[in-house]
Amino acid sequence: MTCARPGPRRINQESAVIAVSGLELRVGSRLLLDDATFRINAGDRVGLVGRNGAGKTTLCKVLAGEALPAAGSAISSGEVGYLPQDPRTGDLSVTGRDRILSARGLDAIVRDLRKAEHAMAAATEEARSKAMRRYARLDAEFTAAGGYAAESEAASIAAALGLTEKQLDQEIGTLSGGQRRRIELSRILFSGAETLLLDEPTNHLDADSIVWLRDYLKGYPGGLIVISHDVDLLAVVVNRVFHLDANRGVIDVYNVGWKAYLEQRELDERRRKREYANAQKKAGALLDQAEKMRAKATKATAAQNMIRRAERMLAGVEGERQHDRVAKLRFPDPAPSGRTPLRASGLSRSYGSTEVFTDVDLAIDRGSKVVVLGLNGAGKTTLLRILAGIDPPDTGQVEPGHGLKLGYYAQEHENLDLARSVLENMKSAAPDLGETEVRKVLGSFLFVGDDVEKPAGVLSGGEKTRLSLALLVVSAANVLLLDEPTNNLDPASRAEILSALSTYKGSVVLVTHDEGAVAALQPERILLLPDGVEDLWGPDYLDLVALA
Repeated sequence: MTCARPGPRRINQESAVIAVSGLELRVGSRLLLDDATFRINAGDRVGLVGRNGAGKTTLCKVLAGEALPAAGSAISSGEVGYLPQDPRTGDLSVTGRDRILSARGLDAIVRDLRKAEHAMAAATEEARSKAMRRYARLDAEFTAAGGYAAESEAASIAAALGLTEKQLDQEIGTLSGGQRRRIELSRILFSGAETLLLDEPTNHLDADSIVWLRDYLKGYPGGLIVISHDVDLLAVVVNRVFHLDANRGVIDVYNVGWKAYLEQRELDERRRKREYANAQKKAGALLDQAEKMRAKATKATAAQNMIRRAERMLAGVEGERQHDRVAKLRFPDPAPSGRTPLRASGLSRSYGSTEVFTDVDLAIDRGSKVVVLGLNGAGKTTLLRILAGIDPPDTGQVEPGHGLKLGYYAQEHENLDLARSVLENMKSAAPDLGETEVRKVLGSFLFVGDDVEKPAGVLSGGEKTRLSLALLVVSAANVLLLDEPTNNLDPASRAEILSALSTYKGSVVLVTHDEGAVAALQPERILLLPDGVEDLWGPDYLDLVALA
């Protein structure tokens, strides 16, 4: 799959596209980054890594000019194309095509051209003549701006990311969350910005689109910073790695590719451990000798000098670095329920004239595990929202069984009240738990101290995921509806979720493109959308998971 690559415009390969000096980042009173200084030059493809909550998304927002640092400066030369984890798509009434073209300011001309086309069908000769003159002027303006070539280029990028012509002509408000994110990624790549800041760009992409994106970014001539838990993308694309160490509040810069970075970090850790052990051994010998000499008044001064030498020796080497903490996750023991706690029949849903799915039947038995499969836009998220009671179906009904207790994880985190704090969200989800117990649960998900007072709206994607999962833990749900629960998670946190999925005794309806999540769930059945076909799970369906 190929398409024209919109290179950055008017870029000086010798100058920095982003220059950062003395940067300090804070969330509340917590220090994320202290006195960081670095440069991103044209041709630098930086992988920004670190555990969830380390400050990667916050740093990207500052570099994009969407947030202010606590101290220091971040200066960019030229345009910055920023893809956040939760893209803001603005006016939901515009088409996907116009949204992409707006990156170069071409959308307004295209809309005016369409209006002029319609006006040329006017009843009077005078009105038709006026419309034709307007159309000719707009067409010349569009051509001068490279409009027709640009329109083809935009469509080519969108197609490479799995968007159809029909979807491009739909209003954004009728598209699924995955399709909207593809629109935004297409828009950023089409913009020709000097610098790209991409936060989890492979979320919602199918396998073919991910392969295309890797190749595209590998050849990007401008500056690039990418946050991703897709290690294959990092291995192919990046030529520098910035590791944001949450425990030390610093960025460790590695001017090598991904595989060399992993090897170098391991070697660095071994070296630090060896140097610190040697320093401890030598300092211990000095302290032992000083202790023997302190008893003699004539040697007290020499003993003090030895103690100071031992202290300097230990201060001069870096100890073994503290390992990042990982959220501890265990889904709740399910509340008792009837044999079939959730049933749906004859469900259909359309957006305007676009039919999403029709006549879907589903019965979720106690303890059953079901995976919902289908291409992007097949209605997987829509189905879960209907089952959760958030959206009504156009036809059909959802029938709760005896003792049903639902737990819903939304991939866009709509279940969180973004204006309320982390602690307030948890208290609302578990009103019967005391504050001490609520704080204990939050602590196991790495929300400690002042973190629990942060508004949910300022959390990174990974932190929102952790909070949403914490809400499930206190729910005692017997049916879990999980929509892409491993998105935005670092490898260690993802492993915790997979472990929890493999041991959960309740029922699960899972939407995911993560093959590991399906393997952990060990489903008995699959539901194929948009046709609503049910079948027993088999390994042949695994290839469809990555396409979801």
